[in-house]
Amino acid sequence: MPGHLIVTDEDATRVITLRRPEKKNAITQEMYRAMSDAIDTAQNNPDIRCIIITGGSGVFTAGNDLEDFLKDGTSNSDTPRASNAIKFLYSLAHNVKPIIAAVDGIAIGIGTTMLFHCDLVYAGDNAAFSMPFVNLGVCPEAASSLLVPQMLGYHRAAEALLLGEPFMAEAALEVGLVNRVVPPTEANGVAQAAAAKLAAKPIASLMETKRLMKQGLQQRVLQQMADEGEVFRRLLGEPAAREAFGAFMEKRKPDFSKL
Repeated sequence: MPGHLIVTDEDATRVITLRRPEKKNAITQEMYRAMSDAIDTAQNNPDIRCIIITGGSGVFTAGNDLEDFLKDGTSNSDTPRASNAIKFLYSLAHNVKPIIAAVDGIAIGIGTTMLFHCDLVYAGDNAAFSMPFVNLGVCPEAASSLLVPQMLGYHRAAEALLLGEPFMAEAALEVGLVNRVVPPTEANGVAQAAAAKLAAKPIASLMETKRLMKQGLQQRVLQQMADEGEVFRRLLGEPAAREAFGAFMEKRKPDFSKL
């Protein structure tokens, strides 16, 4: 995974940069593990007061690297494991420090659902969000089956999760998923400026305010993630998911007509 994920500490901010442009920043199991470590080790590090996740210029992430995901099956099972992706999601959910996302370009699957766990999101006007879990024969993750209806309202959530319809930056701004839409080249700079403002504030006050805002929802989020994980694992072994993943590997359109 050399160079696919870059973690740098810039003043009091930890910057996690997805850097796999040849694969549209599709996330491998090793990248998930490295992102989890970057978030987890920031928790008790007094020198890190804020975290930024970015994909750099042109693309945020195409989501899971499905080829890598399928390779990660156990020796005695055809069902791939999602353990490192789940660990990353729990790292996000348990993170106590301010976290900012800078989204330039596509944000597919987990590229969108991780944003519901960020405190601030800045998007380029070229940002495109989508959660096509049903299209792959699986279900939402990251507690998005709870958080998406809560933020978007049920009918827009159904459009995004049941139909898998993408939506653009302005729509994301309208429903509150992003704080601000800027020219694509400015998303990272705006995120860095916000991080500098946060880093200058008393960290205990920031962390306690974040905890108080989230405490009424935190247990529901964790329970929803557990419920989604159980359903996700079951659906992975069913015919629709096998057809969807097989179609992806064979570069053809999936056929769910008999499923």
